[in-house]
Amino acid sequence: MTTALVVIWAKFGLCVLLIAVAGSRLSRYGDAIAEKTGLGGTWIGLILLATVTSLPELVTGASAVTLAAAPNIAIGDALGSCVFNLAMLVVMDMVSRGDSIYARASQAHLLSAAFGVILIGFVGFSILLHGDSLQWSLFHVGLYTPILVLLYAIAMRTVFRYERAQIEQLVEEAAARYPDITLRQAIAGYAAAAAVVIAAGTWLPFIGVAMAEAMGWQRSFVGTIFIAFATSVPELAVTLSALRLGALGLAISNLLGSNLFDTLIIAVDDLLYLKGPILADVSPVHGVSAFSAVIMTGVVMVGVFYRARVRVLRRAGWVSVFLFAMYLLNTCILFIRGE
Repeated sequence: MTTALVVIWAKFGLCVLLIAVAGSRLSRYGDAIAEKTGLGGTWIGLILLATVTSLPELVTGASAVTLAAAPNIAIGDALGSCVFNLAMLVVMDMVSRGDSIYARASQAHLLSAAFGVILIGFVGFSILLHGDSLQWSLFHVGLYTPILVLLYAIAMRTVFRYERAQIEQLVEEAAARYPDITLRQAIAGYAAAAAVVIAAGTWLPFIGVAMAEAMGWQRSFVGTIFIAFATSVPELAVTLSALRLGALGLAISNLLGSNLFDTLIIAVDDLLYLKGPILADVSPVHGVSAFSAVIMTGVVMVGVFYRARVRVLRRAGWVSVFLFAMYLLNTCILFIRGE
């Protein structure tokens, strides 16, 4: 491996480390702010908390389309994060003892999962349409963008109204976790962590472009696999922490909620991409990631509804085996067919 490649991978590793550390602090202080201000039990608070662990994807996407001129990395990051978030369920299932997590998960998660199918499926549908040169747009913004924003708002409002009692209970429980943190300290800590995430997220697309060129890989592949992994580290940290505390429902809702917000990030990227509808300038292979996420979400819904308890080799449920297989298939197709 040449010195240039070592430097690129070292920069990527540094970005992952910065996002991992700052992302975990961001989640902690964001949760504390929600508790101290009372926003956690409101619809606005639910949206704000949903953005916390997805801030790296938001910043990276904005940097990719405005500074790095890499729309494939932006869309690959958003959709790749959806696939990666669902693949995290495999890790959760393997480290969790007793019955499969799908047998113990609340069926209330089916609502978030169903909205995930709608939103991610609509993104995949839009990618295929624009791949056939059907560029429906208003100025430089694709017509799918306002529809995505509307669907996201409906999803968040519906999920909030359905789970309002559970959200209020979580906020009350969170109050005892931050007795030594004042609101001012929480805001200062959040701002500092956000600054690190913004800096790392802004730098990440440039590293992705350099990585693609140095390794001879396609940008869609790099964005979906490597950049998506780097920006999904906060979700992984929060999910495993919640699982260690025995909060299985919180861990699953964090992943499904992040997938909803990741689709909104595509709308934000489209607004910032001034050359035209962003989906018209990206590889159609991203549709594979979108529909992989749809299939994976559907399998999770079946597992939760069916209460799948059987474990393969006593390690993971059959749902997790299917999820892992889909993740590998998506990765292989992107590597072979990406642009």
